[in-house]
Order: sequence, then C-alpha cells, then structure tokens
Amino acid sequence: MKKIKSGIYGLNPLLDGGINENSTTVVIGCSGAGKTTFATQFIRRGLELGQEAIFVSLDENKEQIIREAVEMGWPDILRYLEEEQLVFIDASGREFSTFIRKELPSFVEDWKGSNARIVVDPLTPVMWSTKDHYEQRDLISFLLKQTRKVGTVLCTLEEHGTASDLSGSETIIPMYLADCVMHLRYRAMEGGAYRMLKIVKARSTRHSELSHPYRIIKGLGLIVQHGEYRVDDSRTIPMELESILKSSKLPASVATHMAKTLGELTDGDFEDLPAEELVKYILEEYL
Repeated sequence: MKKIKSGIYGLNPLLDGGINENSTTVVIGCSGAGKTTFATQFIRRGLELGQEAIFVSLDENKEQIIREAVEMGWPDILRYLEEEQLVFIDASGREFSTFIRKELPSFVEDWKGSNARIVVDPLTPVMWSTKDHYEQRDLISFLLKQTRKVGTVLCTLEEHGTASDLSGSETIIPMYLADCVMHLRYRAMEGGAYRMLKIVKARSTRHSELSHPYRIIKGLGLIVQHGEYRVDDSRTIPMELESILKSSKLPASVATHMAKTLGELTDGDFEDLPAEELVKYILEEYL
C-alpha cells in the first residue's frame, strides 16, 4: 500500500509511514479540537509536493477558511489559490443530498484520476440533512466513493454529546465506512487544554493503538507526540518462522503465500505471541 505524508508533524510514524494513498480518513473531534487545522495541514502538504487539492466546505464559507489559514501562519495558501492548484467548493447553505447526488459526480468526472487531495469539512451537515439512518449511510457512502475516484480523501466530523463516546449515529456510520478514523479528544481546562489523538482504526496498515498528546502551534499546526510508542522494525521472529515453515510439508501454494506474508512482517506485529505457538497453529490448519 503506497503511503503519502499526512502533513501532521509526528503522525506519520504512528501510521507506519503515512496515510494510505486513495483511502478515506475521518477525523472526529469537538469544537476547538483542531479538525479544520488538521485538514488544512493535510491539504498544504499535498500542495508542497505538487499535488492539486480540493477543499469542499459544507459549513464555513471559503473566505473564513482562508482567513483562518492565514492567521495560523500559512499565507502561501493565497498563492496556491491564484495558481489554481487549490480549488474550493463552497457547499455551505446548499441542500446536501442534492449537491452530493447531482453536482458532485460531474465535478468528480472532471478531476477523476488526478491523484489530488480532497478535504470535506465537515461531514456533520450531511448527517443532519436526514434523520433516516439508511439514507445517511447511502449519502456518506456515495460521497466517499465518488471523491476517492479523484485521490486521497480526508473528512472531518463534529463530536457531540459525551466526550470520547463515538457510539452515536452521527459518528458510527462515517466511522464504519472510512478506511482510517482518528479521534481528537479535546477539553478546555484551567491553565491549558487536554488534547489527545487516538487512531481508532486504520485498514491495511500498522498503526499505534495508544493515545498521543498533541498541541497546536501557530505556523506549524498540530504536532503529535509519540510518547511511549516505538516502531519495531526488527526481523528475528519472521525469519525464524520462514525457516521452520519452509522445512515443513506444507502444500507448495501455502508455503509460497506464507513466505510472502512473513516477509512483510516484523517482530512488532507478533507482540507477545511466541513463534513456536504460531507455527503450531498454521501447521494444525494445513497438515
């Protein structure tokens, strides 16, 4: 799976090198958590790499988002706009189901295969446009599938209700449909703020399962601290397993598949599972 840099300082190692290309990511957080800042960093990194970018705003207007980016210390966003490397779609105030069904497909057709970065900020108005959960799922699914034809997609989503409770209907549907989900937990406190980032899920990639403190600094944006997380790239256990399995009487097709699979793993993938125990389970299945 090809990786792209997220633009968020400190995040890439927690996602085994970055965000999967042509995937969909949902960033969830309450007001003030830094969702739009996160989305802008993601867009800016792509622009720095020469990618085109599309920012679909379903809430704030274009001028407000640009103003906030400049105030954050990113005036270069104005140059990207002038050069038409960055395109804004202001969908605020529209009837969202009509926009998604009728207007979005024609835009996607024009940009299809461009390998751009797409931000949808936020998804919340789409969820509020109907109370029917089946229609909500259908709309979000259609939106993510369409935009992924253009490139790599990142959506933000408002967190409401009890802090850290992601079981509500407003969050559960986008979380289920997305490839990657990140939760920005934020709480204002006397003398500062509590901010933690948690990667809830990430398909087809290794990722940290810890909660990581983050901060927002003007001119830099979100910075995620690794804390106790360490990337384990050692290969002692997989090499040992390959040797054992090659000497067994596994069917040729199975042995080839296992060798390829194990060749892509590191010790960290096995955590506390002993090599001998894993070999036993594999052999029990095939012999």
